[in-house]
Amino acid sequence: MLRKALVLSVLLVTVAAGPAAAATAADGGPLESHGGDAPTCEFPYATTDATGTEVEIPEDPERVVTLNPSAAQTMWEIGARDEVVGVSQYATYLDGASEKANVSGANGPSVEAVLDAEPDLVLVPNSTYGFAAERVEQIRRAGIPVYVFGEATSLSFVAEKTERIGRLTGNCEAGVERADEMRRSLDLMRQALDGEERPVGLNVFYGYTSGANTFIGDVMETAGLRNGAAEVGISGFQPINDETVANMSPAWIVVPEGSSIPNNAAYNSTTAVQEGNVVRVNTNYLQQPAPRSVLAAETILEAVHPDAYEEYQALSASSGTETSATAGADVDTPADTDFPTRTPTATSTPGFGLVTAVVAVAAAALLAVRRRHRV
Repeated sequence: MLRKALVLSVLLVTVAAGPAAAATAADGGPLESHGGDAPTCEFPYATTDATGTEVEIPEDPERVVTLNPSAAQTMWEIGARDEVVGVSQYATYLDGASEKANVSGANGPSVEAVLDAEPDLVLVPNSTYGFAAERVEQIRRAGIPVYVFGEATSLSFVAEKTERIGRLTGNCEAGVERADEMRRSLDLMRQALDGEERPVGLNVFYGYTSGANTFIGDVMETAGLRNGAAEVGISGFQPINDETVANMSPAWIVVPEGSSIPNNAAYNSTTAVQEGNVVRVNTNYLQQPAPRSVLAAETILEAVHPDAYEEYQALSASSGTETSATAGADVDTPADTDFPTRTPTATSTPGFGLVTAVVAVAAAALLAVRRRHRV
């Protein structure tokens, strides 16, 4: 029971709703650029976060504290892990995170631990601010730049957030590059799914679901499912009752590893349970609005639409785009899990020449054949 309670706390902390704030380009407005692809990376830098607070960063930060695992994961993904000096207890799955200061305290971040880490910048996802606003404001009053993100509502938001973290931490080029990798992968998934029938899917975790305006809902839809919770009028992360589940009878159920499906008449009556259509996804991919959420979409795509998944892999290879399974570094499975990780098979990226040409022709042929069958 203690272990299950810990898993539940991870899930609820990760997806908890925070401050309601309108956001553009992940809360700070458009990223300024020199006219090229990458934003400028000059300091001092001033921007406005999701709380409406103007955040001034005088110099390129060398010591960054992340108060939630999604921000930490993003720093790892843009190659800036060495700049991170403090992480929350739920970021320990990241390779090397145990070497960083643990800034978690009782029921939220420890202000003392954060200050002891002597950060130049503190990154605060909305969930942390939602239940520990006063602690975050204490850190601000100590004169440390603090940036609070808005609630992630889509994978596009996650890509913008990745760019934003790159800009805030002086890793602009890496942030743009990683965000563009995400966008290319998502575009290729949509291309591979063109014309496919989309069955109803339901994300559940300990009695909760992901409705409209959630990045997890967008993960499922990007992978070729309809979000059943959104279709019945659920918005955000909300509890879901058995009657709603029975009436919906989803064809697929998506759960994070470690979260069980209720063994009752409502769930047992669903098409998903009766046909064994349950996709278990690495919790750190599915529940965190960070670059590895693309991996969650790949896992669902492979299970629900295996032919489209093969097409996606071929398109990725022919376009010279790495799938997220190979793009993300230091991917470790947390020890606290009941199920094996379903990581998509890595696909190497071919160079220019005969191999690329052959793969490109095969991908085009596969796309044409599958589209003829859909007509």
